[in-house]
Amino acid sequence: MLLTIDCGNTNTVFAIWDGTQFAATWRTSTEVTRTADQYFVWLSSLMSLQGIYADITDVIISSTVPRVVFNLRVLCDRYFNCRPLVVGKPECLLPVQPRVEEGVRPGPDRLANAAGAFQRHGGDIVVVDFGTATNFDVVAHDGAYVGGVIAPGVNLSLEALHQGAAALPHVDISRPDRVIGTNTITCIQSGVFWGYIGLIEGLTARIKQEYGRSMKVVGTGGLAPLFAQGQTLFDTIEDDLTLHGLRVIHDYNKALSEQEKT
Repeated sequence: MLLTIDCGNTNTVFAIWDGTQFAATWRTSTEVTRTADQYFVWLSSLMSLQGIYADITDVIISSTVPRVVFNLRVLCDRYFNCRPLVVGKPECLLPVQPRVEEGVRPGPDRLANAAGAFQRHGGDIVVVDFGTATNFDVVAHDGAYVGGVIAPGVNLSLEALHQGAAALPHVDISRPDRVIGTNTITCIQSGVFWGYIGLIEGLTARIKQEYGRSMKVVGTGGLAPLFAQGQTLFDTIEDDLTLHGLRVIHDYNKALSEQEKT
């Protein structure tokens, strides 16, 4: 079985692909001090609780936190007896090379999103990924990542507002019933929710105008369904787009490896 690991700045997601579907998905906070042994105790306990006894033969990793990769490599070597593919490293090949400025290394999560979005929807896509940052990834007609936009993430904006303004409380993001808030909490919720609606609408419109072709907009990340409520921001929402992209990249590399053997 294939273990896909998507390590972001806030959370790390582990998912097991059984050949036809993701049999299980687990999320933990990203901590650079977590050891390979701690990862394995946590992961094996969850597999046991869900009655999953996975025979992990392959691992692929996407990490925006470089310091975490070492312990994840040790996890794979020590407990799964395999060398993981790490997106962004020279040995991990992509189905289509990104077309960006020379010397620029796009984030591995963005490369995975491009691979997953192209495999599921074809080219000419804008992926809006809600994470620690809100990323807009532009995928060309042939599946190449060709650039995008990075904006502050929703929760990051809320936390910055709380820390930077002593009188303002920390609030959870939700869709307010009215734009005009009648207390501090609803004012903040309205500013963040409707502000990000405007951000997404404005940026996707400008991307489409600059790109000059009809484009599909795909939302992903934990907050995508919230911002899609009653809106027409996205043509579709993909909960597991990054993980799916990792699987696509893994399958591509495995096929190349098998061709070389023959």
